[in-house]
Amino acid sequence: MPHPQILQYISTTVPARAWVFRCQRPHHISEASRQWSGSRIFERIRYPTYDGPITDVTSNDVICNGGPNPLVKPFSKTVINVPAGATVQAEWHHVLQPNGYDPSDKADPIDPSHIGPTIAYLAKVPDATQESVTGLRWFKIQEDGFDGTTWGVQRMIAAKGLHTIKIPPCIPPGNHFLRAEVIALHAASSYPGAQLYMECAQINITGGGSANPSTVSFPGAYKGTDPGIKYNLYNGSKTYTIPGPPVFTCSGDNSGVSDQSDFRPDYYYVTNHY
Repeated sequence: MPHPQILQYISTTVPARAWVFRCQRPHHISEASRQWSGSRIFERIRYPTYDGPITDVTSNDVICNGGPNPLVKPFSKTVINVPAGATVQAEWHHVLQPNGYDPSDKADPIDPSHIGPTIAYLAKVPDATQESVTGLRWFKIQEDGFDGTTWGVQRMIAAKGLHTIKIPPCIPPGNHFLRAEVIALHAASSYPGAQLYMECAQINITGGGSANPSTVSFPGAYKGTDPGIKYNLYNGSKTYTIPGPPVFTCSGDNSGVSDQSDFRPDYYYVTNHY
């Protein structure tokens, strides 16, 4: 069955021309920019050669993909500058394509059966081009789950694949990995069954403050028994507990839970999901 992919991230804070990474995913592959061509479209993002889901939440593959979906190497040596407080978007699509949303593909941006939450995390790193992603400390900056009627993935579908993420304005500057994720719950009534799709972008946060968010590790943030990982989508429940820690927010900032439906970005970061 077709899966979604992240296409791009977009920031609206600074009125400059867009930066874009594009990925092909649900099952996952990344592409770098709608405004670029050739090999440059694969810069700034860790992208796989195959678009399969990750179902083992205890595996290192849950960090930035890999394993059954081998990552393309060598990794990009390019890092995107993102202002603290900027809004970015991950753009998910069924396949890697030059024109983004494809209305003729009924599984674009993701098969409608693959509903669940959208989530995003950051991890501070010495160098966003470093090979290793193990042992990092992650903090959640966005989540969009289930309001009793509509799922985060359904809002992402309505937004033609756009997954809106706010970079907290109070976090310290420096290199980070930005991890965007979709969890598809159509087969999650037993474990392993939930399908996790994720990509990591290489960013450098500029400006910012001195906040020290609480962090979690991957693997470790999710367990197979978590109610957000083992979940019966078909029993009529009107509640859902998103896995992982609470969203980190700066004092007075309530932007971590996002509505995907009405957003007009100036900057793009593209990665993909299958």
